Amino acid sequence: MQLRYTSKQKRLIFMDDELLRKYAYVISSTYRVRVIEGLDGEVLIPSKISKKIDLESKFVSKALRELKDKGLVECVNEEYRKGRLYRLTSEGEGVIELLEKYEQ
Repeated sequence: MQLRYTSKQKRLIFMDDELLRKYAYVISSTYRVRVIEGLDGEVLIPSKISKKIDLESKFVSKALRELKDKGLVECVNEEYRKGRLYRLTSEGEGVIELLEKYEQ
């Protein structure tokens, strides 16, 4: 019997171990999962993320800090004190792909 995989499945099977560790880190907190999913395909300030995912801003800020430390999100305008914009990094987008694949 021969196994056949689609190209997407092959990519997930041979996923980088570091990305898998980051995925495991994200799914260990529902707040991190909600924040990273809230940023999917968007550039938002923390208050907009908070409203979008219905989560208190203090929890959004903490999750953003943690995700930023892991290299999954980045702040576009770090020099601003207010109105900081956040978006996913390419690794963050990779985690989103894994969430979509395994969290269904």
